[in-house]
Amino acid sequence: MTSSQEPIEIKTEFIRLDALLKFAAAVESGGAAKLLIQDGQVKVNRETCTQRGKKLYEGDTVVVEGNNYIIRGGAK
Repeated sequence: MTSSQEPIEIKTEFIRLDALLKFAAAVESGGAAKLLIQDGQVKVNRETCTQRGKKLYEGDTVVVEGNNYIIRGGAK
């Protein structure tokens, strides 16, 4: 389990999971994001997520390859 969360600031209402992984530099490409997600290696709010288009909102957490991200901001 990771001990700290890296905040990811968004300016929109939500961000898609695959876009978040690229934005956070957790992966180098959309293809890499797709493979990690399809292989069940990404958790959203502590549950394995295989939906690359999953919408993430403020307060959601994502864990991938030992990195823990939390969504901050977002348009209201």
